[in-house]
Amino acid sequence: MRVLKTKGFARWARKARLDDSLFAQAAAEIRQGLVDAWLGGGLLKKRIARAGGGKSGGYRTLLASNQRDRCFFMYGFAKNERDNGDEDEMVDLKRIARGYLALGDDAIRRAIVNGELQEIKYGETQAS
Repeated sequence: MRVLKTKGFARWARKARLDDSLFAQAAAEIRQGLVDAWLGGGLLKKRIARAGGGKSGGYRTLLASNQRDRCFFMYGFAKNERDNGDEDEMVDLKRIARGYLALGDDAIRRAIVNGELQEIKYGETQAS
């Protein structure tokens, strides 16, 4: 599965000191159907464990995924920082999720070159 993160998500993850291997593992779980919430429009919620703790008190991520070959981590927050978001925010995130999922390989490559997206590489080669 191709796993990507937005520039804003990458900044948040760096500040939270979260390693890309956590997102790679989350993507593998998503591919197996292990999702915390299906929010519609390709938008999913996936919990990420806090270092030294479990997922219940950890982080929440919102991402776009088709569950087969693409995941775009878009937004993250600590559970104790905020709720999932209001209705207007969810409508916007679903629209953005659909947009990411509609990107072709060339558009993704350009977004990576322009710094808008970062690809999460894991293991010796990218997992398929």
